[in-house]
Amino acid sequence: MTLVNDPPLQRLQFYATTPYPCGYLEDLQAQSLIAAPQHLVDGQVYSDLIRMGFRRSGKYAYRPHCPNCQACVPVRIPVAALGPSRSQRRAWNQHFNLSVSIKELAYSDECFELYRAYQKSRHPDGGMDQDGVEQYRNFLMQTNVDTLMVEFREGDILRMVSVVDCVQDGLSAVYTFFDCTEPGASYGTFNVLWLSEWCRQLQLPYLYLGYWIAESRKMAYKKNFSPLEGLQDGIWSRL
Repeated sequence: MTLVNDPPLQRLQFYATTPYPCGYLEDLQAQSLIAAPQHLVDGQVYSDLIRMGFRRSGKYAYRPHCPNCQACVPVRIPVAALGPSRSQRRAWNQHFNLSVSIKELAYSDECFELYRAYQKSRHPDGGMDQDGVEQYRNFLMQTNVDTLMVEFREGDILRMVSVVDCVQDGLSAVYTFFDCTEPGASYGTFNVLWLSEWCRQLQLPYLYLGYWIAESRKMAYKKNFSPLEGLQDGIWSRL
């Protein structure tokens, strides 16, 4: 798949960032390829880009561009073929009672406080645990594409939030954060299963999960969903 043969993409330019510390593999430097200008990355263009391995952070569409490393593999679930494992079925049954609200992308103090607590619990000293409102807004509240927030509640208690992009052939899980104080909870697993079911209801074939890195414990959970497709050498195939 090439950029030059796709007319909407021909208007874009792609810039490599300067090297920065990799957030997943220790002692390595990373680089990203950024699609510009940002305002041209609308829903149609982003749908093309995500099939080419790009992701979105705020209004930036990017993909890894590391000269000496190919560890980041874009992955997606073909939802019609998804077969949950026994532990995944338990997670589904455990949290099936959560009430779900699908909302337009908008800031709320309640969601921000859950995000901040999640970062401090799951990613201490990772930088994002120090995020204030401005960083949160820039990361999750800015978008040029069709983006929704899915809130999961137990009674009146907000347990989980998933920010989701709607693309032409599926849904893309941008970022999910949840209550880390509940012992034995499996909110992350439940979220992937719920989003996969939502894809099926919308008759969309794929749930995009970002990047899987075999050597990263943070990314290991993605390989637990089967079948899983990865983009390697420009071709989507089952891992």
